[in-house]
Amino acid sequence: MLEIGERPWGKYFVLADEPNYKLKRIEVNAGQRLSYQYHQHRQEFWTIVEGNAIITLDDKELSLSYVESIFIPQGAKHRIENKTSDVLVFIEVQAGTYLGEEDSIRLQDDYER
Repeated sequence: MLEIGERPWGKYFVLADEPNYKLKRIEVNAGQRLSYQYHQHRQEFWTIVEGNAIITLDDKELSLSYVESIFIPQGAKHRIENKTSDVLVFIEVQAGTYLGEEDSIRLQDDYER
């Protein structure tokens, strides 16, 4: 494990961190969601590996469950939410010219960050 990050909504584990991609395992606690955000320098690909997710992508909602995936284009507004009583786990592959946390531009955040 290269890095473990605690967040108000759950935690993430960085599994690989290379110059042109980053791989994370992300856990979203029951009833929690990440901020509605976008990235200027990267795209993301999410695959659900445990639980059920509600994804908001450019103001449209859809549901994903085990082994379903979604592509998040660079600049697209997005959020993942766990409306269940179980932990949601997904794998995130980031690719782009800059992969730092500072590239997350929050539009709405339940935790006022």
